[in-house]
Amino acid sequence: MPQPPALTAEQRQAALEKAAKVRRERADVKEKLKSGAMPLSELLQRADADETVGKMKVLSVLESLPGLGKVKARRLMESVGIADSRRLQGLGAKQRADLLKETASH
Repeated sequence: MPQPPALTAEQRQAALEKAAKVRRERADVKEKLKSGAMPLSELLQRADADETVGKMKVLSVLESLPGLGKVKARRLMESVGIADSRRLQGLGAKQRADLLKETASH
């Protein structure tokens, strides 16, 4: 099993702070989706420019949408042809369009 890189105390602290910041940003994005303050189309546009958003898993984002739970989100991804491990920045144009079309009806 590979060992984690040897970091100084300062490097480790900086990495922990960065990770916490990223988790807070992602949680904020999910909360905005859940409350309806941000539409999915806006999030998909942000995914191209913002690495933090782009690295979010599609399944996690769909589960945050109102009216979509774990089961419906997985079925939606299956019907559109998106793997469970896919991240937002890895979606193709057709997959994005299909997701927007399918989520508009929910």
